[in-house]
Amino acid sequence: MPGRPSVLFVTDLAYQARGRRYCDEDIFLSSRLRNDFDVALCHPLDAAALMDAFDGVVVRNSGPVLHYQKEYDAFRNQAAARGTRVYNPLSGRADMAGKQYLLDLTAAGYPVIPTIDRPQNLGALPETGQYVVKPKAGADSIGLDFVSRDQLDGLTYGDILIQPRIDFRYEVSFYYVDDVFQYALHAPDPDRRWVLEPYRPTEADLGFARRFIDWNTLDHGIQRVDACRTQEGDLLLVELEDLNPYLSLDHVDDPTRDTFVAGMTASLHRFLDISPRT
Repeated sequence: MPGRPSVLFVTDLAYQARGRRYCDEDIFLSSRLRNDFDVALCHPLDAAALMDAFDGVVVRNSGPVLHYQKEYDAFRNQAAARGTRVYNPLSGRADMAGKQYLLDLTAAGYPVIPTIDRPQNLGALPETGQYVVKPKAGADSIGLDFVSRDQLDGLTYGDILIQPRIDFRYEVSFYYVDDVFQYALHAPDPDRRWVLEPYRPTEADLGFARRFIDWNTLDHGIQRVDACRTQEGDLLLVELEDLNPYLSLDHVDDPTRDTFVAGMTASLHRFLDISPRT
């Protein structure tokens, strides 16, 4: 249809994610976006070669970029050089830029699981039975390990993060389009992260999540704020996903799903209209 914006929808339909079906979500979402946009799907390794033919690039369930870090860095560099409109915009300060934000938020006093990356800062972590060790470039729990306090001194620091292992009641995720809250889901069983149920957030919950949305300063795009509820009842940030957050749309009802699609469609229209290619 003449005059419709064209979108290159980047997804890895074959990626096998534990407890999630990436392909189903992106087949659904791209089919709904076709009501307003001319949409073509491509694998993340093909995005740089194809993106010049489209008005914008939408990065969705493209899998952990550490599996193709060199190619992803080249895509980012070429998109910046060509003025390609990428959604989410590549200016994100959270997972899009690595795990440094967990250190920055810890230092700034935000309600985040305490995180350090240097042995001289071990005293900043609470005493606990186990600690979590994860790579700074990690994703999807890749490379995650648990160690005792005695083992912390023997670690090779530089490319790892250390956190206390939190004894939490459950995990909860808050989903946003631009700065507008859409829905929340939680995993009642701490051992089954992706067995999710709808969650009705309190005003305090939304205030917690909104602090991180505001901190990230993304004008457009989809974000997921992952948190855990401690035994004391507090929320602590686990992750702020702003690159390609899985949306778990199969766990929400039809009206919520329709509202999300409408919100993303409107956001994408605004982004393409006010972000002219250079």
